[in-house]
Amino acid sequence: MTDDHADTDLREQEKLRRKALWPLSMLQPGDPKAKPVVDVLDGIDRRAASDKAGGVDELNIVVVTELKAHGLQIVREASIPQPWRERFLQASMGSTRHADGPYLHDFQKFIVM
Repeated sequence: MTDDHADTDLREQEKLRRKALWPLSMLQPGDPKAKPVVDVLDGIDRRAASDKAGGVDELNIVVVTELKAHGLQIVREASIPQPWRERFLQASMGSTRHADGPYLHDFQKFIVM
């Protein structure tokens, strides 16, 4: 599998994950309507189980940040390992960001969710 193909697969997988999370967020715990959505998410997680990206705790260690003017910190996007980078890009689509990268506070909110 080429890197371009893997990137496309990951992008599509994360789009599917986001589409499933939205309706799930509107349901109460235990709602039987959640079952098909949870099944989709479980399938995505099973396919991603072989990822070597590590857990959320490791992200704070490997991600490179940079201090900009006025005390704002940004994240060097290339330092975010896959699949986390694609997940963050999908989650923050449409968000305001610095020209050099996403704001650190947005990335920190993402990893605690």
